[in-house]
Amino acid sequence: MKYTIATASHVGRVRDGNEDAVYPDEDETTVGPIVVAVADGMGGHAAGEIASATAISAAVAAGAGGAVTRVKAANAAVIAAAAEELGRAGMGTTLTLGIFWPDGRLEVGHVGDSRAYLLRNERLTQLTIDHTFVRELIAQGRLAPEEAATHPQRHMLTRTIGMQDVRVDSLEIHLVPGDRVMLCSDGLTGMVSDARVARILSNTPAPAGAVWSLVEAANAAGGLDNTTVAVVDVAE
Repeated sequence: MKYTIATASHVGRVRDGNEDAVYPDEDETTVGPIVVAVADGMGGHAAGEIASATAISAAVAAGAGGAVTRVKAANAAVIAAAAEELGRAGMGTTLTLGIFWPDGRLEVGHVGDSRAYLLRNERLTQLTIDHTFVRELIAQGRLAPEEAATHPQRHMLTRTIGMQDVRVDSLEIHLVPGDRVMLCSDGLTGMVSDARVARILSNTPAPAGAVWSLVEAANAAGGLDNTTVAVVDVAE
């Protein structure tokens, strides 16, 4: 398979700094294997920015490991970085990572509430599950899905990179020509509905145009958070 990748990250309209990180940071076309990843950091005194950058760097550098191995390497690196300096205690990050293999396999490792989606035949499917308190309430039947968007604890994470012995979600799917995969931070999904995301992805042919159209949509809706998007198109 041939993969065409584009990424974009923007501070938004409210935040002073960008605590998101993305890999790769330059658009490219390759037959794979290639790692594509999005991280959304958290922690005071720029610790969130350090956490996301550390996680991405460690995951990419983890040799020939699979998605879960790379995410665990990121977790160990963030824990080590937090212990190195005062003021970093409790820092963490989300991490959603995909390995795009030459035979069309997509291997995903995931912790947090950044997301991976698949657009196939103009139908958008969320591949990952958010590790949030609100998502657990929905799963338990204690909260209706439509109430999640305004719940006061909707941003409370139950799993992050930087936790000891964190559980990593994993999945594998087989991609086909014409598929489009998107990874993103919650700066996008918190501001733009899945229906609108699907329309933008379906109606914007080039990956570079799609990522920036999505960032612009998040900013037009208020830009309350940093927004990071990676789009990967699949071709023979």
